[in-house]
Amino acid sequence: MNKPAHEPIILQDTRRVRYLKLIALFKIAKGILLLVLGVSLLFLNARTRWMGALSNWIADEILLKHSKPIAYLLHKLQAMLAGGTLRATGFLALFYAAILCTEGTGVYMQQRWAEFLMIFATATLIPIEIWHLWHRPGLVSFLILLVNCFIVWFLYRVLTREKPEEYAAQPREPAETRWHSPS
Repeated sequence: MNKPAHEPIILQDTRRVRYLKLIALFKIAKGILLLVLGVSLLFLNARTRWMGALSNWIADEILLKHSKPIAYLLHKLQAMLAGGTLRATGFLALFYAAILCTEGTGVYMQQRWAEFLMIFATATLIPIEIWHLWHRPGLVSFLILLVNCFIVWFLYRVLTREKPEEYAAQPREPAETRWHSPS
């Protein structure tokens, strides 16, 4: 295979695998965080009576009768809990957590399909991240956009650098065992 005249250091074999595993662990960590968030939202949504009791206790403690903005915020929170907004957000978080954990596990195991999945899933969210950064600029938003652009670039370079034949499974040979059948 012809190697290009200049190959970035991060695309060399040992470093490439190290970066792939680092990206995979990053995606798995994001997936676990979203899993926790999704489960929390689903259980919080099921606790409307608990939220009602909590808001009544808060109303008594902070003399809510004299604070219209706090009463407004608490009523908005209760309306959101009573509606399906948090439940839908919880299910969406669980769905995306499953995708992230699948991507991360596949890339960690160096599966080519997972690299394609990660490129597709990450690249489709970049326009949303740009829109978010445009309307709510911040350092965290910029860093997330930068990391995701790097991931797409890196995986694209890895996939275009290596041919599918390199990923083809070696022919399997039967393993010898100590168990011999009587002849």
